[in-house]
Parts: sequence; structure tokens; C-alpha cells
Amino acid sequence: MEEVLFLADCMLGTLAKWLRFLGYDTAYHTHWEDHETVRLARAEGRILLSRDVALLKRKGLQSLFITSEVLEEQLAQVMRAFGLRARYAFSRCPTCNALLENVGRDEAWGQVPSFVFATQDKFSLCPECNHFYWRGTHYQHMLEQLDKLRSQIEPCTGMATMI
Repeated sequence: MEEVLFLADCMLGTLAKWLRFLGYDTAYHTHWEDHETVRLARAEGRILLSRDVALLKRKGLQSLFITSEVLEEQLAQVMRAFGLRARYAFSRCPTCNALLENVGRDEAWGQVPSFVFATQDKFSLCPECNHFYWRGTHYQHMLEQLDKLRSQIEPCTGMATMI
């Protein structure tokens, strides 16, 4: 299956972050005006995710109207609509969307808290924003949330609610 590229409008920042956690290329910026959002979605072949009906009615867009304000429901809707799975979870930077690179412990030395360095063996680095990531206690919590989400999602059996 071809890679699905998303663009979340300024109202869907948390959804964008979670799609990135799941490994999906999701463009997002809090200060994009509507015309910038539409231009980028068209230019990069991204599916625009929005709760703004007027924005989604623009010509030449692939889009999905996000029906809920609840994150779990938003994620479930997107995953059902496009048949997504979390095959590449935790491979993208949740802040800037870049692909993370696995790095050795020696590269993390002095860059992460000393307790983290002493208790963790694996680290990832964002080559764009220079942020380090590791599988701390938050990682297990996120896995639990993903398992809960998976249990809510049935295989896509119908048409997506697309505009």
C-alpha cells in the first residue's frame, strides 16, 4: 500500500501528534492560514484532516471531516477510514514529524537526564529538532492507549466519511 500523507489543520494538533506517534507522516503547524494549509495539502498530495467544513469544500483536495472532538474517536475514525495500522509506531518525531534515527548510548551521554542515561539502553534522535527519545514510563502508557484504540477499531467495512 502506498504511504498515506496527512495534513492536520490548526484545530487538530493532538491528533497530528498521535498520528506521528503511530508512524504516519503528518504535517501540522499552529500558525498556518487556511490558504497555506490548502496549498501545502495540494502540493504534497496530503489528505487534509479538519473539523472546518468550509475549508474542506475547497477544490482539488483529498480530505476527511473529523467528526469528533475526542482524540480517541478522532484516531479511530482516521485509522478506519484509511485502514491504518501502527506498524511504524514511534518512528517519527512527535514535535516536527521527521523520521527518528536510532543512536548509541554514547551519543545520548550528556544530552539526556543522568537517571535516564543510567536506566535506558536505546535512544532515538530527531535529526531536525535534535530531540532525544527513549522508552521510559510514558512509553508503556502509550502502548496501553494504542492497545485500547486497536480494540475499538473494526476492519474498515464501508466508505469513509470523506468530503
